[in-house]
Amino acid sequence: MIAVDTSSWIAFFSDRDPTGDDTALVESALADHQACLPPVVLTELLSDPKLPRALATLFVQLPLLEPEPGFWERAGRLRAKLIARRRRARLADTLIAQSCLDHGVRLVTRDDDFRHFARLGGLRLAL
Repeated sequence: MIAVDTSSWIAFFSDRDPTGDDTALVESALADHQACLPPVVLTELLSDPKLPRALATLFVQLPLLEPEPGFWERAGRLRAKLIARRRRARLADTLIAQSCLDHGVRLVTRDDDFRHFARLGGLRLAL
């Protein structure tokens, strides 16, 4: 399984910027039935009032990385670790990173802020 961040989904379905290493990974993960979603990503995607129904249907059918017991505590400790080192740790990004860490899946993203979670928290990025 491979988790896909909102930024890569947007790029994958965008007419403006559909190319890149991340979009190739998204295409491959979809074709191989390996794409999954952290819950925060599903929430972000479904928050778009202009999201076509077909995409909404696709997103809700993908496997969801459900929170494991102790998730919120681990996420809080992870975020504190990054903040203590003066790194950017937005709450949504922290929850996405913790979901991937808990399930042992790599994350495909265009968001450079996740590199801090990789370097300091052990998150595996697919790029």
